[in-house]
Amino acid sequence: MTAKFWISAAVMFVLTFVLSFVVHGVLLQGDYTKMLSWMRKPEEAQSLMPWMIVAHALFALAFTWIYLQGREDKPWLAQGIRYGIAVACLALIPIYLIYHVVTPVPLDVAFKQIAYDTVRVVLMGIVLAWINRGAATKHG
Repeated sequence: MTAKFWISAAVMFVLTFVLSFVVHGVLLQGDYTKMLSWMRKPEEAQSLMPWMIVAHALFALAFTWIYLQGREDKPWLAQGIRYGIAVACLALIPIYLIYHVVTPVPLDVAFKQIAYDTVRVVLMGIVLAWINRGAATKHG
């Protein structure tokens, strides 16, 4: 794995962590406050933060690695947008719909999670494509 891979993964880690905080800690905070009776209390969730860091690190590494494996010699912006949409369709949208079915997450909250997190991964895809623009080469 090249230096560019590690730089890309580090940038993706920062982006996924910060943008996830914006989505879940700011934009959806009011919705989550209404669900506190069955969600972890903020202080309990805070004590589990190391697991959140591990989750975001794994996401950043996989997000970067998969993009670099399938990158083509095509315009970077469209490639980044397509990649973000693909990740949303593969992971985010199904997960939030499943959460709605198996937990009491209201459908309107699930739709907000889907919309906000899709924007998040599309933005990440654009940034990742921008960092790695130019002729496609294998970076595995």
